[in-house]
Amino acid sequence: MLTVGNQFPTFSLTAVTGTDQAKAFSPVDNSTYDGKWLVVFAWPKDFTFVCPTEIVGFNAVEGEFRDRDTQILGLSIDSDFVHLAWRQSREDLGKVVFPWLSDVKRELSNALGILDANDGVALRATFIVDPQGTIRFASVNDMSVGRNPQEVLRVLDALQTDELCPCNWQKGNQTLNVA
Repeated sequence: MLTVGNQFPTFSLTAVTGTDQAKAFSPVDNSTYDGKWLVVFAWPKDFTFVCPTEIVGFNAVEGEFRDRDTQILGLSIDSDFVHLAWRQSREDLGKVVFPWLSDVKRELSNALGILDANDGVALRATFIVDPQGTIRFASVNDMSVGRNPQEVLRVLDALQTDELCPCNWQKGNQTLNVA
């Protein structure tokens, strides 16, 4: 698995950005969000149980990420049409404002090293990528355990200070001074 300090892989995928089939699909690649921080979080597959709780959870704080010049990108191995169908099937998922990347060929999941060898699906992985394309945070949860979007936001805040941040540091708290 790629980790902190590695460059995020080059990718070119179809993103699903809404529920209207006529305008739901758009190409997304490394240059789409030039100059922005990225939070890329992968889930195993659509139409499952833990995954929608995470997607809705990230959507609930999407504005806070946007305020920090950060783009959230969801990712799974499902096709763009499966993503669209899932968004259309649930009101809460239909309201999600960030793009869902379709990695149906599993190229990005493979390049990130997050493809589960047994099930062929993406692991429940999260990456924070700085504007230069460098991975600054990487984590993977067990398939049965959802992530905490607030913790990802806290880590992003700490990374954006470019300072030393102690355990449980929160935005607005003092950073560490090396004397």
